[in-house]
Amino acid sequence: MRAIKFDELIAATGGIPIGFPEQIDSFARIEIDSRRIQPGDLFWALEGDSHDGHSFVNDAFQNGAFAAVVEEKFEQTDRTIRVQDSLMALWDLSDWYRRQFDALVIGVTGSVGKTTTRRMITAVLSARFQGVESPQNFNNQFGVPLSLLQLEDHHDFGVFELGASRPGEIAELTEVVHPEVGVITSIGPSHLDEFGSYENIINTKGELLERLPAAGFAILNGDDRNVRQLKDRATCPVTFVGERKQNDLVATDVVVKNGELEFRIESTTFTVPVNGKHHLTAALIAIAVARQIDMTDEEIQQGLQTFTSTQGRCQTISIGPWTVIDDTYNANPMSMSAACRTLKDWQTNGKRILLTGDMLSLGEWSEDFHHLLGEEITRSKIDRLIAIGSQAANVAGSARKNGMDAGCLGTCRDQETAMMLLNLWLEPDDVILIKGSRGMKMESFIPKIQHLAEQQSARNPPQESIQRKVA
Repeated sequence: MRAIKFDELIAATGGIPIGFPEQIDSFARIEIDSRRIQPGDLFWALEGDSHDGHSFVNDAFQNGAFAAVVEEKFEQTDRTIRVQDSLMALWDLSDWYRRQFDALVIGVTGSVGKTTTRRMITAVLSARFQGVESPQNFNNQFGVPLSLLQLEDHHDFGVFELGASRPGEIAELTEVVHPEVGVITSIGPSHLDEFGSYENIINTKGELLERLPAAGFAILNGDDRNVRQLKDRATCPVTFVGERKQNDLVATDVVVKNGELEFRIESTTFTVPVNGKHHLTAALIAIAVARQIDMTDEEIQQGLQTFTSTQGRCQTISIGPWTVIDDTYNANPMSMSAACRTLKDWQTNGKRILLTGDMLSLGEWSEDFHHLLGEEITRSKIDRLIAIGSQAANVAGSARKNGMDAGCLGTCRDQETAMMLLNLWLEPDDVILIKGSRGMKMESFIPKIQHLAEQQSARNPPQESIQRKVA
């Protein structure tokens, strides 16, 4: 973050400084977690779903914060900037801060693939330019304004995720981000219990296009009919990408390998070090953005080769004699379908095993989507299925109904039971893909499988090494 003068903070937020023994010149870090405070930081007290930052103001001061932004309800007065609503004040500061820079700002939204696409765009553009992106998955009302505060004078671009769990949220976020480029990855059933309908999801994602300037541009997944129908909501040029011929940027000769995706656009061959064909959309979007700003295909390929997946997003881990595909970050029907295809395409001499947990936040449609998952598993010719969670019986029952052998699937009440079954099934060269919603804590299977490998190695030396591969 570029240093912000104290007077600029007050002017942007309308805050009232109270209890300062001397005037502060400037500061260069804002923190909302008192545990991460460094000397000289400004602590911003925000009220979340489970914690209220006002309860940790004293902790922030003890850790070296020079001041705290607090709401009027907060009783302490020393070294505070008092505002009516601390979240709105953060938005006001971020809005002001965003306007200080000429960097090309790209907003990325969609039901799945936001983080991968954001990281892919950043990797490609970084082959020539300097930029910044949303840290982790900072894509909500707290994370987006904090992400914007990473911009600095030397940055040529910024790529920011825009997430939504209710109608109107994308529109609100764009009022802070002011993107010049809009990207929509795909649209599908996600957070249905909060949106209320599929139509609300589609309309909310389209809010990004309505707020792009006429001088900007949009890159859309043209193979997704829900995304394609949003074109008329944009007042700027729109580029469609995908495999279908009606797109503006078309991928052909797509080849999926373990750890690599290869495809052609016109006469140029591109390769990306990823697992699964579902990464194609992100790659095409990144290429389209780069070509719009006159990057060469050679530069684009150089950037694509630097791409790395984040933990829990289709990463491969070698554990003992097995390959584990860690796709545990989250799950919805679209990403589950992509996971099944990834496992189907995996080249191995062993079995393909899917270890899956519930897809959450699907509301009254939950049972239907888990039945559809069972059908997808059968079509993908997955060798073994282990399902856990309240919907496990629906997934396994549907897979059995659609032709999967009963001896090749299991429903488990907890992770311990699932590990017992996995222990019975696992043989050398098997590949296990693990996926489920965040609330299912599927990532905790990784150390359990590691422990299982160590136990087997102790019984059958020599011990295998465990190595995380770049995916």
